[in-house]
Amino acid sequence: MSTDNQEYLAKRQLKRGTAGWILLAGLGVSYVISGDFAGWNFGIAEAGWGGFAIAAVLMAVMYLTLVLSLAEMSAAIPAAGGGYSFARQAMGPTGGFMTGLAVLIEYALAPAAIVIFIGSAVESLLGFNGPWVYAAFYLVFVGIHLAGVGEALKVMMVISGLAVFAIVATGIALLMHFDASNLFDIAVTDAAGASDMLPLGWYGVWAALPFAMWLFLAVEGVPLAAEEAKDPGTDVPKGIIGAMVFLLFTALMVVVLVPGAAGAKLMGESAVPLVDALNATGNGSLATLVNVLGLAGLVASFFSIIYGYSRLVFALSRAGYLPKSLSLTTSRKVPARALIVPGIFGFLASLSGEGDLMLAMAVVGATVSYALMALSHILLRVKQPELVRPYNTPGGVVTSGIALVLSLIALTGVYAFDPRAFFYTVVLFVIGGAYYFGYSRKHLVAKTADEEFAMLAEAESDLVVAS
Repeated sequence: MSTDNQEYLAKRQLKRGTAGWILLAGLGVSYVISGDFAGWNFGIAEAGWGGFAIAAVLMAVMYLTLVLSLAEMSAAIPAAGGGYSFARQAMGPTGGFMTGLAVLIEYALAPAAIVIFIGSAVESLLGFNGPWVYAAFYLVFVGIHLAGVGEALKVMMVISGLAVFAIVATGIALLMHFDASNLFDIAVTDAAGASDMLPLGWYGVWAALPFAMWLFLAVEGVPLAAEEAKDPGTDVPKGIIGAMVFLLFTALMVVVLVPGAAGAKLMGESAVPLVDALNATGNGSLATLVNVLGLAGLVASFFSIIYGYSRLVFALSRAGYLPKSLSLTTSRKVPARALIVPGIFGFLASLSGEGDLMLAMAVVGATVSYALMALSHILLRVKQPELVRPYNTPGGVVTSGIALVLSLIALTGVYAFDPRAFFYTVVLFVIGGAYYFGYSRKHLVAKTADEEFAMLAEAESDLVVAS
């Protein structure tokens, strides 16, 4: 390695050996947990409970098959870029960039949307809201990340634990009020295929897919912590699969028990379904507590997705896809600029106040990235069968093929729900593509993913020897 490359990478190192599989599983749950408190239930308004249940099962299968595919790739290619790194290995620089751009759209817009929802929660609890509330949350939680990854992940675990407690307590309280007839209290319309089970027909199932995704959205970000894992080959697969299994449990709990106790019609229109379900069943004291802890769920997802976007920006910058200054790390091995700069953009986006639009756009970015990551798994199995795989995806390319097909179906679901979000996100892809083809592809640090990973390994080895 040249002295210039050695010096370049020495300034761009993350802190190795920080996270075991339990912290990584906690990170995966943190990414998603806010989705159990609100957002998913609007899918009931689009499709009725039966239609939404079908959409939720489809999206659960999509995420499970995707997670199993990512577990294999993250163990074989333990890099901070996650899906971007896998796609670059499988499809070259252009495929890597488009995957990274899709994930970046998801991870940049989701915190902006969540902080708007946090502002609304603060207003309901304390009576005030506004841009300074958004700014305060960005400042505090970006600041915690700047203190170091170990500290940040431990704070995330505590916040997520409070949110999980609220969900489990709600499920237990609602269990005795469950009545299956409450699931089907939405009147049947004249839509195509409408029935008691599908009161808004099959189109409703299609339009409900983005809301079903909210039960699992962003769990795919666990591999972004691969370079900071204690043993990436085992910790990342165990962490992401463990998180997914737990999220399947919480999703089943809220989707069945909340409308089953308080009625599908009421829950389809509720801004705070867990709280409203508890109030409707005479659990007012617990409802107040869950309302407070619901803020913890929003904060957990906000906090963890900030971590996710920083590691993605770090990896894209280190490779030369984004300005290289964004990947400089501090003495604590924290990518400070990759935390701060996207945070500024996210705060500016939050000033629009259109949280629903930004979430829908984030879902477009997510579904595109899922399709590309699933395709990467298939291509790596075909083109690089000799790649060392500490974990192997059950079902192989059949599993990733299912994830690919379902992700493309989910992408069309966003168009069915909100064409405006679909086209706005296409504009972001065009802008990103223009930047790549016009500038960054000529300034990549390495020609191939293998070359980049070899440079990183050599730089790390040199640093260990020097120390």
